[in-house]
Amino acid sequence: AADRKEKRTHLKHICFIVVNEFCERFSYYGMKALLTLYFVTYLKWDKDLSTAVYHAFSGLCYFTPILGAIIADSWLGKFRTIIYLSIVYVIGHVVKSVGAIPTVGNTDVHIALSMVGLILIAIGTGGIKPCVAAFGGDQFDEDERQKFFSIFYMSINAGSLLSTLITPVLRGDVKCFGGDCYALAFGVPAALMIVALVVFIAGSSLYKRNPPQGNILLQVCKCIGFAIKNRWRNSKHEPKRKHWLDWAEEKYSKRLIQEVKMVLRVLVLYIPLPMFWALFDQQVWVYKPKKTTFSQCVSVHYSRFWCIPVKDHRLKLSSHCPRQTESGQIVAHRMEDVKANSVHIAWQIPQYVLLTAGEVMFSITGLEFSYSQAPSNMKSVLQAGWLLTVAFGNVIVLIVAEGAGLEQWKEFVLFAGLLLGVCIIFSVMSVFYKYVEPENMDKINLEDTKEEDEGDGKKSSMMLDKTGKSTKL
Repeated sequence: AADRKEKRTHLKHICFIVVNEFCERFSYYGMKALLTLYFVTYLKWDKDLSTAVYHAFSGLCYFTPILGAIIADSWLGKFRTIIYLSIVYVIGHVVKSVGAIPTVGNTDVHIALSMVGLILIAIGTGGIKPCVAAFGGDQFDEDERQKFFSIFYMSINAGSLLSTLITPVLRGDVKCFGGDCYALAFGVPAALMIVALVVFIAGSSLYKRNPPQGNILLQVCKCIGFAIKNRWRNSKHEPKRKHWLDWAEEKYSKRLIQEVKMVLRVLVLYIPLPMFWALFDQQVWVYKPKKTTFSQCVSVHYSRFWCIPVKDHRLKLSSHCPRQTESGQIVAHRMEDVKANSVHIAWQIPQYVLLTAGEVMFSITGLEFSYSQAPSNMKSVLQAGWLLTVAFGNVIVLIVAEGAGLEQWKEFVLFAGLLLGVCIIFSVMSVFYKYVEPENMDKINLEDTKEEDEGDGKKSSMMLDKTGKSTKL
């Protein structure tokens, strides 16, 4: 009976956290699906500015997790951090939706509201990303945690899939203020984010909460700085130490030093991983012609350079499509028949199956690994480190796509070749990584705390798994 009651409690945990994540991902991807079209057709920006702002926003969303992780692990705790930053998230969505109402101010007001809204959304979504995953992991033991992360990631993909199908329909099929209804298309994701916040708060009585343990990141930085400084000063006069961080033992506890070692070892392991996301993001770049005719632009709705067709067969905006200005109008001055593509679209199915299988195995394992290998007081920090691999992957794409100027197929081959090399490097790195068993971590943490309380002056260290077992990567 006790086991059944515990399972029901865990099921409730999963329901509240997973529904929250589903609604949050729906709101984020639903808004993001329309963002470039909104810049081009509503704010009247050119392709270069629209692309730059889009990528800047995407990158910011994956750099702000560090901010949320610091707040959660150092001051507020994960639960309160999620609530407070979710409120910021909601405000950002509302501001963004108001900015899409044509009757609210002029173009400058719309741009200002849109930028403020996007900044708040980036702070909100990025800030809660590492906290929600780590907070969910806190609710379960090791046996159930991997199952939770699988369901958790399924909710992420379900929310993103439905939102990218629904919000474009709301924009195009529903008309308001005499045109496409961006206000409604952005308003629905805002409403879903409010639902996400309400659902998460509704389960507050069931959650297991781990209190924050002070400014842990500041302690880590000071520990690293002291170790470097002490080694620089005394390495010639004192015996060599096993690890360079051991030079901090004069000032900091061995427990903190071992926890810093754990985090740094994982972060070093993550260095090659952005290349996976750089290749994964190639699927969104569909079309990159050197020269584009008007008829080609009319046939392409969602391309890399955003050639946008309009109902009266005039080209509304495209920096790559031929046009001339007559009395302020942008019109096509050349039409050309284009031979139909002879490659069947079904050839994309195996590609997407393989990409999806790779992403699922990579992402779920990464979430669980980041949680299990992190000290109890740095769970969110290491989750943020995992998310930074996505951010740097976007940076790599932007540098190569905008700087190298390669043809589309050459970019695909380049990224595939780079990832193949990264796989070899990562495989070698993983051989030397020793997996830290979570139960051993908890046991030794308890022993350290007990010894410190007794004041016996003994120092205990975090023992890694010495069985020679390889990592679960």
